[in-house]
Amino acid sequence: MDVYEAVDSRRAVRAFSDEPVPKEVLERVLTAATRAPSSGNLQPWRLYVVAGEPLAELKRRATARALAGDPGDEREYPMYPAELTSPYLDRFAAAADQRYKALGIERDAPDRPRRIAALNSAAFGAPVVLFCYLDRAMGPGQWADAGMYLQTVMLLLRAEGVHSCPQVMWTMYRETVSRTVGAHDGLVLLCGVAVGFEREDVPRLRTGRADLAETVSFVGV
Repeated sequence: MDVYEAVDSRRAVRAFSDEPVPKEVLERVLTAATRAPSSGNLQPWRLYVVAGEPLAELKRRATARALAGDPGDEREYPMYPAELTSPYLDRFAAAADQRYKALGIERDAPDRPRRIAALNSAAFGAPVVLFCYLDRAMGPGQWADAGMYLQTVMLLLRAEGVHSCPQVMWTMYRETVSRTVGAHDGLVLLCGVAVGFEREDVPRLRTGRADLAETVSFVGV
C-alpha cells in the first residue's frame, strides 16, 4: 500500500469483526515499527499484545466496571486540558457527536455515558488490543516518541489491510489492565490500541479535518 493511501485510509474504527489477526502479521508490523523515530534512540515504549481469553477476561472486567458506573482509576495524566477553548472545543464536540451518533447513541440519551464506556471497554469488538506503556522516568520528548511509534504501527497495520483505534480510555481502568498484562509499577499506561478487521455491516465514519491554513504556516517557502 502506498504511504499516502495508508495515511488517508487510517481511521479510528469502532466496529470490528471477530476475525483473528494472524500473529505473523502482528510480528511483521511490530518488527518494522521499531524503525520509528526515537530521540537518542531510547525506544522508550513497552508494548503488550493481548488477545484470546486474557483479552476476553479483561473486557469482561472493564465492561462490568463501566456498566456499574465506576468512575475509573485515578488518572496519571490528563486526557485533555481542563479548559478547552475554540477551535479545539468545537472540533472535539463535532467529532464526538458524529462518532457516537454513527454508533446509535444520541447526544441526549440518558444512558449515553455508560453505553459509550461499555463500547470502549469492549474495544469495539476488536480481537487484539495493544497496550503501550512508558517508564515513569521518561519525559515529554519520550511521550512524543511513543506517539510516533504508535502512528507507525497503525500505518503499517493499514498496509496489511488491518484497522485500529487508539483508546486513551483504557487509562481509566489502568489497574485492571496492569493486572492482566503484568506491568510493574514503574510503568505508566499511555493508551490501548484496538486492532482488527472492520465490520462490513456498520456505517463507516470519517471525521473532518481542519483546513491546512488553520494548522500550517509556511515561512520562507
